Amino acid sequence: MKVLVSNDDGIFSPGILALALAMSEIADEVAMVAPDVEQSASGHAITVRHPLRYTATKLENLPDNVKAYRVDGTPADCVVLGVHNAFRPDVVVSGINLGSNLGYDITHSGTVAAAMEGTTMGIPSVAFSLRTGESELNFSHAASFAKQLIPEVAKRGLPARTFLNVNFPVGKPKDVRLARQSTHSWEDSVIKREDPNGQDYYWIAGKPTGSDEPDSDYIAVSQGYACITPLHLDMTHSSFFANLADYLE
Repeated sequence: MKVLVSNDDGIFSPGILALALAMSEIADEVAMVAPDVEQSASGHAITVRHPLRYTATKLENLPDNVKAYRVDGTPADCVVLGVHNAFRPDVVVSGINLGSNLGYDITHSGTVAAAMEGTTMGIPSVAFSLRTGESELNFSHAASFAKQLIPEVAKRGLPARTFLNVNFPVGKPKDVRLARQSTHSWEDSVIKREDPNGQDYYWIAGKPTGSDEPDSDYIAVSQGYACITPLHLDMTHSSFFANLADYLE
């Protein structure tokens, strides 16, 4: 089995190292292909206005079956170049993200976008994220679960245009649940400041809205469960076609 590992936190993130090491125990070849700097919330952007660099990177304590490369681009760029330069993998995995990707987070997440890009290329793909808290980060539970899940994904495949979004709570999960995407989002706020030259600059911030929807990803993780949400590339709102036709009359 060949596995391509990417993320949006960057090639030096402890999360991608934990995931790559887990994959090295179940795969014949593993390629880590990740951004050279953090690309959190970069979404599914692809670089088309300037060339990209794909550079072999030496990381300590990597097994012989793991090779690492950094790209001066987005997570989606990394998947494209990894498939082109390393190998066509049996599975693309992304993460382990430092922070959960729940609800509408998936529309911004570079971690999810890496899995989405793999899916557009016809490769079964899975994104892994870990909720962060005040305690020290512990990737072991997510990494261990990835070792169970990924061989099944490689063997069974996934439905066309479908990928998996996996989220873990802080600490050891009570169990694993199947969950639908919630409407969890962020209350946007813009912080305006002034630089030493008197010019305005802005930070885009926000507070999580949460969600109380039963059987959702947000509730599962908030209650201490890991959860898997199957996502689909087709975002067509098919049931709205009939009503939309009335707009044209």
